[in-house]
Amino acid sequence: MKPVATIVGLLLILCVIVSCAPEQKPIPYGAANCAHCNMTVADNRYGAELVNDKGKAYFFDSAECLMAYVNEQPELAEKAAFLLVSDFTNPGNLTDAKNAQYLQSKALPSPMGFYMTAVADKAAATKMQQEYGGRLLTWNEAVKAVKNNEKPE
Repeated sequence: MKPVATIVGLLLILCVIVSCAPEQKPIPYGAANCAHCNMTVADNRYGAELVNDKGKAYFFDSAECLMAYVNEQPELAEKAAFLLVSDFTNPGNLTDAKNAQYLQSKALPSPMGFYMTAVADKAAATKMQQEYGGRLLTWNEAVKAVKNNEKPE
C-alpha cells in the first residue's frame, strides 16, 4: 500500500505544480484598464499583456504602454512569464512581444501616439512598411524608442 500512496502523493504534487504554471489570459477588451495609463483597453489591433512569474496578468491598451511599463519596472519584464502584443494583421491574437516586428509609421496611429504597430510576421511587417512607410523596429529598438520618446515626424 505504501508505494501506491507515494505515487498518488507525487501525482497530487505534480498536479499542483502544473496548475500553478503561469498562463496567458485573453485580454478583456472594453472591460480592462491599461496597467500603465489607465485608459480602457479597447482596440484589439493594439492590445498587449504582461503575465508575471506568479501568473498575474497586466493588460495594456498598446504595445507602447507595455514598453513604457517595462522601461519603468525592468525587473517585471525580466521575471515575466509572458510579454505579449496583439498582431495588427490578426487582431486579438497575441504573439510574443520580443519576437514581433514593430512598424512605427505616421500612417498608423496607435492609442498612445507613438505610431507603434506590432506584427508577428516579418514578411507581413515588411509589406506593411512598403505600403505605409515608416521604420521597422525589433522589440529592443522599440522599447528604446519609447524610452527616448521617439515619434515619427
